[in-house]
Amino acid sequence: MTVRGFDPATAAAGGQRIAAYADAARHGPVQRVDLAGVGEVWLVTGWAEVRQALGDPRLHKFPSGPRRLALQLVPELAPATGQHMLNMDGEPHARLRRLVTSAFSRHQARALESRVGELTEELLDAMAGAAPDVAVDLMECFAYPLPLTVIFEILGVPIDWRDDIHRCFTSVFAASFAPPDEFIAAFQRLVELIRAVVTLRREEPGPDLLSSLIAVRETGDRLSEDELTSMIVLLLGAGHETTSNLIGNGVRCLLTHPEQLAALRADPVVAVEELLRFDPPLQMTFPLRASCELDIGATRIVDGDLVFIGLLAANRDGDVLAEAERLNLARTPNQHLTFGHGVHHCLGAALARIEGRVALVRLFDRFPDLRLAVAPEALERNPSLLFNGLAALPVFPGAQAQS
Repeated sequence: MTVRGFDPATAAAGGQRIAAYADAARHGPVQRVDLAGVGEVWLVTGWAEVRQALGDPRLHKFPSGPRRLALQLVPELAPATGQHMLNMDGEPHARLRRLVTSAFSRHQARALESRVGELTEELLDAMAGAAPDVAVDLMECFAYPLPLTVIFEILGVPIDWRDDIHRCFTSVFAASFAPPDEFIAAFQRLVELIRAVVTLRREEPGPDLLSSLIAVRETGDRLSEDELTSMIVLLLGAGHETTSNLIGNGVRCLLTHPEQLAALRADPVVAVEELLRFDPPLQMTFPLRASCELDIGATRIVDGDLVFIGLLAANRDGDVLAEAERLNLARTPNQHLTFGHGVHHCLGAALARIEGRVALVRLFDRFPDLRLAVAPEALERNPSLLFNGLAALPVFPGAQAQS
């Protein structure tokens, strides 16, 4: 049986996206679905089955989305942005991952914590200038700029170029829902900007990750020019979009479950894990293709079949997680799969956790009366088959806490 009309990408209003995955999951942990814009594929929604699939080397990364569109329309652009870790397996993936692992280690993430705190306070200071009863978009003024600035600083992107790069990313992320000409123009501009940053850092190296990657390449590693630009595109995209969604989704959860704020303050480390589970920043991974006949759980997958991994659904699998549909910021242990599993486990997980924890705790400490400016059901998600984030988060800041 094939589940028809499965379209989580455009299920943007209210709880439609979560409901779409719940409806699909009722047909079993691995089911055949007619995915809008793609066709018939396998969708894995069970926790155990998702974990198995993510660790199975017989399932290979399958490039999709913006890279495929660019390949069709402007072939020379695809290599400059598609030769990254999320499109690779085996030794090619391991080699690229080794080059950046040290920059995103737990130790390095902790070293960045004070800088994350400084940037958070700067953004909250700017919010404090708004009238308490005038709505502001928390995505625009807080959730997006914080992780974006952090990853820009890690990479060494000059301040004057950051807004332009961000605008390009915004268009590229919405590629499947924008006119092709608009997408290609943004894609070309993004590649131009990244190449210009690489040229600058080659001429003026600094204590940043991009300069280190260039130095590695210059001293004999096999990192090519296209691999270098692809790595930067991946780190910029993954380094800010997911954490922005973590912050935005986390604030939404806390404002609609105010009784949970005490748990956030009591143990923010545990609380962030539950926010990652309950409303994850990613709804699916990049698709996988079976390289041979194999079983996922009790379902036989044929060689060449496409497999989509539903992280959002797996995190709400009631067979594994007690009261999976209930937000419980004191939940422990928490076996969510938001950061994936196996060799492709998210490289930036430690940094994302720190940014999410610092941002949420300091936001609610500074603005204890923060509240939604619209009804919860009026909040909409960005159209996407990969990310799971809010298009906007209008809030009334309320009065600042007295220091």
